[in-house]
Amino acid sequence: MRASIMKQSKTLIASVQGSMTDADLAQLRDELVIGVRQHRSTGVIVDVTMLDVMDSFAARTLRGIAQMVKLLGAQSIIVGIQPDVAFSMVQLGLRLEGTRTALDLEDGLELLRLLENGEPAVGD
Repeated sequence: MRASIMKQSKTLIASVQGSMTDADLAQLRDELVIGVRQHRSTGVIVDVTMLDVMDSFAARTLRGIAQMVKLLGAQSIIVGIQPDVAFSMVQLGLRLEGTRTALDLEDGLELLRLLENGEPAVGD
């Protein structure tokens, strides 16, 4: 697998290290969902900074991670989408509806803090 998962307090941070196969993405999804339950995590951040391509399976998997994590009572945020990837996603009609995003890991951690404290976040 080309992703690592770290635990920081009650947050799981998955850092995607490069292009991932569909099997890698599915394994990441499964490990994050298990990790939320096992560690009683309240937040999940998936850092996709190193991804230079986002196909429809990757977009569906990220949406699925967000939905599954929410069902377990945690927040999720996708961070680090590169401008070229965002442009391509829009051109291809790939959407992350219902999924929170942030510019980078620092902004993602701040957004989680706001959400956990019940403070309104941008776009709420």
